Amino acid sequence: MARFRATALLAVLAGVAFAASAAADPIRIGMSVASTGPAASLGIPQRSTVGILPPQIAGQSVEYFVLDDGTDASRGVANIRKLIDEDKVDAVIGSSATPASAAMSTVAAEKGVPLIVLAASASLIVPMTPEKRWVFKAPQNDSLMADAIAADMAKRGVRTLAFIGFNDGYGDSWLAETERAAKAQGIRLVDVERYARSDTSVTGQVLKVMSAKPDAVLVGAAGTPAALPQKTLKERGYRGLYYQTHGAANADFLRVGGKDVEGTLLPVGPVVVAAQLPDGNPVKPVALDYIHRYEAANGAASATAFGAHAYDAFLMLQAAIPAALQAGRPGTAEFRAALRDALEGLHELVLTHGIANTSAQDHNGFDARARVMVTIRDGGWKLLP
Repeated sequence: MARFRATALLAVLAGVAFAASAAADPIRIGMSVASTGPAASLGIPQRSTVGILPPQIAGQSVEYFVLDDGTDASRGVANIRKLIDEDKVDAVIGSSATPASAAMSTVAAEKGVPLIVLAASASLIVPMTPEKRWVFKAPQNDSLMADAIAADMAKRGVRTLAFIGFNDGYGDSWLAETERAAKAQGIRLVDVERYARSDTSVTGQVLKVMSAKPDAVLVGAAGTPAALPQKTLKERGYRGLYYQTHGAANADFLRVGGKDVEGTLLPVGPVVVAAQLPDGNPVKPVALDYIHRYEAANGAASATAFGAHAYDAFLMLQAAIPAALQAGRPGTAEFRAALRDALEGLHELVLTHGIANTSAQDHNGFDARARVMVTIRDGGWKLLP
């Protein structure tokens, strides 16, 4: 009996020691975003969002590591390797733009570390491949938003459309989705033009757009560079309808675009117009909570859709971590694999941008509840019926 009690006591003490040791292992979350470069208007609020994240999840301490990739894919790769190899992170959030996010995805799969990207292109997670099993996405898929744009165009009688967008992965994905969605609505694409994020002039492209005489123009760009084609079109006297993607939904775009972007139509996540949502919308309290806490730390009217994407990535991790802790200690391959598995099974998770239901084939999980159509009126976002 004495030997049994001693053995039982040792087992209890071992369990206590394991729990104490596990609790002492912090969860490490890395982030690589574009704090500088052409996508800085996206990356800066994403970086600032880290300042309002909690120091604990499920009773476990959390450490955050934040790096700037300068909107450069090669720096994004260097950053994620540093975060995983040197900082020993269990998950990575980023980057802000599609090219860097795509490059980082390869490293995430190689290292077996979950990556939640903050770029919009559906191609980052579709079609599902062994590499993309480790990649999840916080922003809405561009396919979801393209459908909303095409439906709005059809409602307004648009029959011909011109596209001018980035000449990178973001622009490629948006062009493909625009072609698909426009065709489904009987809208003819009459001209396609491309430009670089760093370009300072798009006069040649705009002249070609105007010569095609489209009923509407869609700018397939993000951040402040999205204002350049629209300002040039206005200068040249184009009077058709203007559409932007949800990549333009931030205050810097409004500031740079000024009066030239008044009347623009675009789909956005509900957080952009959280205060205008009906009180019964389940996203409203989560979105308003983020906005209030972010602006308390960073100033009035400073919250953006892009910072909210970073917060949603955190909420996804927060929901998945308790299950992962049952499988292994932070810092281990078992914990990271279980974290990936849990991220793949999110159910009705309310985020600032919508409600997520992820699966083995859908690593975004958003549906139509993650979009609303708005127009720009008096320098702000106005929710449309």
